[in-house]
Amino acid sequence: MAAELEYESVLCVKPDVSVYRIPPRASNRGYRASDWKLDQPDWTGRLRITSKGKIAYIKLEDKVSGELFAQAPVEQYPGIAVETVTDSSRYFVIRIQDGTGRSAFIGIGFTDRGDAFDFNVSLQDHFKWVKQESEISKESQEMDARPKLDLGFKEGQTIKLSIGNITTKKGGASKPRTARGGGLSLLPPPPGGKVTIPPPSSSVAISNHVTPPPIPKSNHGGSDAALFQTRHHSHPTGSSSEWHWQDIKDRLEE
Repeated sequence: MAAELEYESVLCVKPDVSVYRIPPRASNRGYRASDWKLDQPDWTGRLRITSKGKIAYIKLEDKVSGELFAQAPVEQYPGIAVETVTDSSRYFVIRIQDGTGRSAFIGIGFTDRGDAFDFNVSLQDHFKWVKQESEISKESQEMDARPKLDLGFKEGQTIKLSIGNITTKKGGASKPRTARGGGLSLLPPPPGGKVTIPPPSSSVAISNHVTPPPIPKSNHGGSDAALFQTRHHSHPTGSSSEWHWQDIKDRLEE
């Protein structure tokens, strides 16, 4: 079922590739492109690298019709399915297979070194991804095999949370707001709602105080203050205010 859900993705496409018949390997030193007839390729066409699941496929197709000429399944890189030659970076040896299980080794080459570089990097990136997926799958299996922790609450178990320094009770009176921007702030009234009236200041004038009128100047010698003092001492009895006005009147009639 998992294999049916896998889809094929294209990793690389190169429009020009040459295919060569190669002689059997003479020794364990590797293949040499100089042993091939590089100026007489046996087939030319288009190369596509696709992937389905963990397996990559190197497909040789006709440039015009897209008909498949041969394909090489790659399960590991570097590996026996794809090998580099010892004397060039533009040529490779791949193992092609048909549907019956038969296989053969052929040589492929690119005219441009950039195409050969892209071919090599596409295979490296794919199998790097395969390795990462395998490690993730392995770690997931190990996690599933471990005993799971029971972090649920037991019956009757409680926890206590402490959130900051919050002490406000539900329904409590809010604190008075302070005025901002230099405005006046109103203080709350005293307990009981009574307001005390402050006593009058000592600087208030007494209502029954009478300022005496100015004393007129006398035509005789001496000051009126001296006359007032003389008459005041010679009449020790009686009202001082009544004597004062009578004395002034007599003085003026003389």
